Amino acid sequence: MNGFYASIRAGFEALAKMGVLPDTFFLQFVGNAAIAALVFGPLLGVLGTMVVVKRMAFFSQAIGNAALTGVSIGVLLGEPATAPYMSTFAFCILFGLLLRYTQQRTSLSNDVLIGVFLSISLAIGASLLLFVSARMNTHVLENILFGSILTVSPTDLNILLGVAALALVVGGPLYNHMLLSSFNASLAEARGVPVRLVEYAFVLLITIVTVACVKIIGAVLVEALLVIPAAAARNVSRSLREFVVYSIVIATISALIGIVVPMKYDIPVPSGGAIILVAASFFAFTAVLRNMLFRFRATP
Repeated sequence: MNGFYASIRAGFEALAKMGVLPDTFFLQFVGNAAIAALVFGPLLGVLGTMVVVKRMAFFSQAIGNAALTGVSIGVLLGEPATAPYMSTFAFCILFGLLLRYTQQRTSLSNDVLIGVFLSISLAIGASLLLFVSARMNTHVLENILFGSILTVSPTDLNILLGVAALALVVGGPLYNHMLLSSFNASLAEARGVPVRLVEYAFVLLITIVTVACVKIIGAVLVEALLVIPAAAARNVSRSLREFVVYSIVIATISALIGIVVPMKYDIPVPSGGAIILVAASFFAFTAVLRNMLFRFRATP
């Protein structure tokens, strides 16, 4: 896989020589960051549309907080602090499935139940961090909370590509079923869609994608990149196809601009925060554009 990444970075360097890309793309870590952005941008863009439609904006935030607990457990068990993937994936998948199982067996609304689980995961993670803080560098903890796409390693890229491939294989054939069950679960069941199985598959996808992106974007901010591009796309889309395409484009461009601009202009902003700020700018622009178009169409 290292040769594959090297060939893509060579393409970036060729474009930088032509003046199409900034000179920062001659740096290897910038190339790795761009590769990661080209993977998780479309991935989060597509899943974000489902998150917005299903009104599960805070679910990924709860998973992000649970990732803190998974990282702490991994460090306690001897995993490297920079890549405790085994414990983080295991704990977050268990956490997400338990949350979904509880949703189906309680009369509480989704936002209340997710708020309860979010608070619990944050409390457990914060408590365990006190025990592992001596074994972790402060910068590692900052990267987990706020992301550091510029420190992406080949291992992180392999994990991200594997998760993206799994999401494509599992989520691609089920996307229409997930969408139909989101709008009308009764109609979906009448058409033979296994709604409960589809819901668990969606929860599993959101969980593994969130965990794969935690180190890149940050546990605090990964939920924002799922929601903001999709919300911005919804402001200006007139069909489902436009909704998905615009969300993918906004998420990917936000990630690339958030990588390049702070480095080019030496702006002391964390990469995860810069990506979210760019996405928020897109949302503000589309909100103004939607308002202007609405007024224009309403004028006789």
